[in-house]
Amino acid sequence: MTFDSIFTGDSITLVQGLIATGAALILGIIASIVYRFKSYCSKNFAVALALLPPIVTMLIVMVNGNLGTGIAVVGVFSLVRFRSQPGNAREILAIMLAMAIGLACGTGYVTFAVFGAVIICAVWLLLFLTPFGNTTKKELKIELPENLDYEGLFDDIFGEFTTKNEVITVKTVQMGSVYELRYHISLKRNKSEKAFIDAIRARNGNLPVSCGRVKNDAEL
Repeated sequence: MTFDSIFTGDSITLVQGLIATGAALILGIIASIVYRFKSYCSKNFAVALALLPPIVTMLIVMVNGNLGTGIAVVGVFSLVRFRSQPGNAREILAIMLAMAIGLACGTGYVTFAVFGAVIICAVWLLLFLTPFGNTTKKELKIELPENLDYEGLFDDIFGEFTTKNEVITVKTVQMGSVYELRYHISLKRNKSEKAFIDAIRARNGNLPVSCGRVKNDAEL
């Protein structure tokens, strides 16, 4: 099986342009739908993700071997990157997919763009529907009164409820009247998170305790 470009000459016909741009748009919409699967997404980003492939297709078609135009396109992409906020891993993956679709369609390899996009989207959905990459790591924050010695205070509780625990930061808050301890922990499968938090509350004077997702873990 071979993938041939629909652009066979130096010029591009209206039909060829419509096929390339239409395929890029359809695949962009599919990529946008896949990205939104089990993930919060603003309408602005969803629309941008759907329209990015046909826009890239138009840019690549305009380059068409012209060095000066190609340099200008690189400058445009650099400007967009400079004006954009850093995204998480899932956003970067979606943008790279949209760019790849646009590049493939812009060079006339529409069949390859469809083939590659379908495979990547299918694998994407499969990985998110399976436990692949799941982690039990959580971030625990505990507040303590300043007169309470925190060293070794929760060792027995951690030993009962967690498989791993690591102190990340210790700092003072509320004008130094309270210590805030931040841990990365992994709860045992047969242990209740509520019981774990209740045990800590009984030890820290019922000051605030929070347990949630690790902040540094990027969401796909």
